[in-house]
Amino acid sequence: METLRFDEEAEAIRIGDTIRRYLVANKRKGIVVGVSGGIDSSVVAALAVKALGRDRVFALHMPEQESSEDTIGFSTKLTDSLGIDSVLEDISPVLVGLGAYQRRDDAIRRVVPAYGPGWKSKIVLPSVVDSDAFRLFSVVVEDPNGTQSTHRLTTEAYLEIVAATNFKQRARKALEYFHADRLNYAVAGTPNRLEYDQGFFVKLGDGAADLKPIAHLYKSQVYAMAAHLGVPEEIQARPSTTDTYSLEQSQEEFYFSLPYQRMDLCLYGLNNGVPTAAVAEATGLTVEQVERVYRDIEQKRRTTAYFHAAPVLVDEVPLNIKRS
Repeated sequence: METLRFDEEAEAIRIGDTIRRYLVANKRKGIVVGVSGGIDSSVVAALAVKALGRDRVFALHMPEQESSEDTIGFSTKLTDSLGIDSVLEDISPVLVGLGAYQRRDDAIRRVVPAYGPGWKSKIVLPSVVDSDAFRLFSVVVEDPNGTQSTHRLTTEAYLEIVAATNFKQRARKALEYFHADRLNYAVAGTPNRLEYDQGFFVKLGDGAADLKPIAHLYKSQVYAMAAHLGVPEEIQARPSTTDTYSLEQSQEEFYFSLPYQRMDLCLYGLNNGVPTAAVAEATGLTVEQVERVYRDIEQKRRTTAYFHAAPVLVDEVPLNIKRS
């Protein structure tokens, strides 16, 4: 991972300068960040504290009934270590009101008719490393007795499950902006470079923010920054999860197909024209497997370009017109 080494202190200062300039330019007093107890939101919160001081950073804990049991413990450990104000916002009632759980369960029942109360689920995707075959999502379900089974999803069921699940990220973002509005703060997003590049976010959900301080940092660099900033070791050691589905699910099995260390090197290699053979040696993959990963990266960029896109206007609407 020598390729991704950097000067953490210099970068933290540079990020802090960007945060402060943004707040001054937009007349905002501080930063709101949703904290999940994961590495990315923890680093963003720590960077904001380093840039602004703990009195100008406000954190939100936003669990719901399917969140991992240790989520609140990790996020609270972070806010306690940083000494920042925070509030607990349980989004379960919001999700029930929106029908998020019911809509998702109805979609799952299209392929698993017995799915009901007491069951758990997650969606998974075959690894891109294994073959060039077209990959289809499946749902893994667990009945109340703990027996798991895997079922291929139809396109309609998959889209509806994702659409219903996206309520979680959008509900959280609405709360972040509520608190930002009442405090006259800005909302900081938490994607790292891998997530931002590959569209691993929900449009107008966790993808919405006023600034994204670590979107240029590879995941490996985020971990290095966490160590530099003194993020609690328990959080640094916590595996990256989506914490979105009722069954425990890694980002690898849901989206990226590879551990972040390998994905970082593949993304860096593709971005910087590193010979494929060198990337293969660094990652322990074959040249053919690296090429598959490259094709998958490029495909995800095309597929998720819509997530990054601004609204389209029929005609340009200038906003800087001054009276003569």
